[in-house]
Amino acid sequence: MSFSTYGRHVTMDLRDVSFDTLNDADFLRNAMFEAASRCGATIVGESFIKFSPQGVTGVLVLSESHLSIHTYPEEGFAAIDCYTCGTTVDPEVATDYLKAALGGRVAGYRALSRGTGEIEDLPKLRLAAAN
Repeated sequence: MSFSTYGRHVTMDLRDVSFDTLNDADFLRNAMFEAASRCGATIVGESFIKFSPQGVTGVLVLSESHLSIHTYPEEGFAAIDCYTCGTTVDPEVATDYLKAALGGRVAGYRALSRGTGEIEDLPKLRLAAAN
């Protein structure tokens, strides 16, 4: 059996997200699980850490790669990262869902094609491009 090394990597920075949303580890964990489900990913592991006095780092290990979030509630900021190998799981579905679930505005966005040679920028699609 042959596997493709092709993958898509989406990074998104959100600003102006509420402190309470960004400091709620349970909410963020549930949102991340929903995002992974919606994009068709297979979750094989997880780690979520609530920092003191605030902030959350969470990662879902996917059979296709990973989905992660790091929050700075005091700044209203979340850094989201989703990398998926293959063509059947769409990382933009996950990041679009997280943007809708967390609110705020997209302050930075980049989509990359990886695994077939040079890392290349992909066109901005859907929600992030319109924000």
